[in-house]
Amino acid sequence: MRVLHYKRLPLKTFCFSVFFLLLTLTVVAQKKVSIADSLAITKVLFEQQADWNRGAIDAFMDGYFKSEQLVFSGASGPIYGWEATRQRYHNTYSNRTLMGTLEFKVLDLLALSPKVIQMQGSYHLTRTIGDSAGYFTLIWLKVKKQWRIISDHTSALP
Repeated sequence: MRVLHYKRLPLKTFCFSVFFLLLTLTVVAQKKVSIADSLAITKVLFEQQADWNRGAIDAFMDGYFKSEQLVFSGASGPIYGWEATRQRYHNTYSNRTLMGTLEFKVLDLLALSPKVIQMQGSYHLTRTIGDSAGYFTLIWLKVKKQWRIISDHTSALP
């Protein structure tokens, strides 16, 4: 008869194993976005693009979660709340020349949970006063079966 002997793992090996397991579970928990959610989110994003290109900032803001929890982060730091974000857009882009023509590109979507999706993308503003372009990370929140932006971090290229 064969007897198996259990050997205790050193604490360092045990801790590393637990860390690796937790890291693996975290990565595995991040899933691909369903086709339905992907279509719903990109529909909102491209509606925002169309609203922007017709000079309708207030309609553009419909893509954001209308809440004080909304945060917009740009070069001048974070702005909190839907109304403050709306006012920032009105102040920064006060006329069609400043607004230009907007084009979004979606680079990646990642489901962080069934109701939270992260989007990586780029934007390009074509303007007579000089183009502007950059990248953004949007966190989308599903509220009452609708996807809205709860966090927007946008960085312009130098």
